[in-house]
Amino acid sequence: MSISGKVALVTGAGQGIGRAIALRLAKDGADIALVDLQRDKINSVAKEITALGRKAVVFVADVGQQQEMLEAVNYASSELGGFDIMVNNAGIAQVAPLLDVTPEQIDQIFQVNVQGTLWGIQAAAKKLKALKRHGKIINACSIAGHDGFAMLGVYSSTKFAVRALTQAAAKELAADGITVNAYCPGVVGTDMWVDIDQRMSDITGAEVGSTYKQYVEGIALGRAETPEDVAGFVSFLAGPDSDYMTGQSPLIDGGLLYR
Repeated sequence: MSISGKVALVTGAGQGIGRAIALRLAKDGADIALVDLQRDKINSVAKEITALGRKAVVFVADVGQQQEMLEAVNYASSELGGFDIMVNNAGIAQVAPLLDVTPEQIDQIFQVNVQGTLWGIQAAAKKLKALKRHGKIINACSIAGHDGFAMLGVYSSTKFAVRALTQAAAKELAADGITVNAYCPGVVGTDMWVDIDQRMSDITGAEVGSTYKQYVEGIALGRAETPEDVAGFVSFLAGPDSDYMTGQSPLIDGGLLYR
């Protein structure tokens, strides 16, 4: 079974994991609404999706703004003729010792990673209920949502919060036939990890590239994760084979953490 003919919205879809998820869901037969702050990047991904024979629309929005997320979901539904799958993928990382974290840093990362996930859950659930459709809400968590990492303490706290929101939303929405799950990647070879590695170098004095190498060497499968590795699991969460699964935040990290 597939998601052929379904409508999916992916936030943070302009690059990295979000782009890979959008392309995978399109390959699986879904039409895709791409949401990001960078129009040029989602326009490029939209062209890739239409080349696959699926429909794609773009919407520029800040996931940390509740009204913008409502508008994004409404736009996706009206332009693509329905709504079935929400992937709250957008997120940012911060690297800093806890003793150096500022109020401004806290506000920024919680607005994107936590509020952004909540507003996405809200907007998707309201639309699915209005359409009287069962659906899938899928949230971006992390290995840092299972284990607090040094220098990534605040980032880890946002991902622990995503797990809590996922569990609570799953309980609240189950009666409506809406499942809510999350995916927890590990060390993915994207620009986010380039930034993390550089910041770790700035703080600790480690050679650039050494932090990334250290984490990758701890992966049982012996390589860094790709965006496509993550996208394959999100495809499962979006499809009918996961219909009896809700409130879960599984690790997909190649064997880095074990829970």
